[in-house]
Amino acid sequence: MTMSPSMPNTVPNNRQRVHVAAGVVVKSGSVLIAQRHANAHQGGLWEFPGGKLESGESVEAALGRELNEEMGVTVRQCRPLMQVAHDYSDKSVLLDFLLVEDFSGQPQGREGQRWLWCPLSELATYAFPEANQPVVDRLLEIFKIA
Repeated sequence: MTMSPSMPNTVPNNRQRVHVAAGVVVKSGSVLIAQRHANAHQGGLWEFPGGKLESGESVEAALGRELNEEMGVTVRQCRPLMQVAHDYSDKSVLLDFLLVEDFSGQPQGREGQRWLWCPLSELATYAFPEANQPVVDRLLEIFKIA
């Protein structure tokens, strides 16, 4: 489910949506993915790295901060890829996925998380949270992977 930026950031049960910036970092036919810690929401699943926006922070600034803090990567250039709103039974999220077109630094799990450069042709074999599935599908479409 996609959501336009003008839609309210609340859900019917009065839960506040958690707004997250996530980076789709593509390099040489692979995409950077990280595994969520076992004790985190959706723990053990793979994700596109990023994190929550701080008050007053733009999506781009949040992505730059989070990728540097979590992965040691500095974003030089990015652009919006898609926005997804998803309601889990225990949490509601609004995910802004940005395609990172230029970056510096070598990824590393600065918070102890596993990570890898996943070949785009193998992306569908990894388990992602439901909210990430639309971007997985979009990447497979963009890069013409059957």
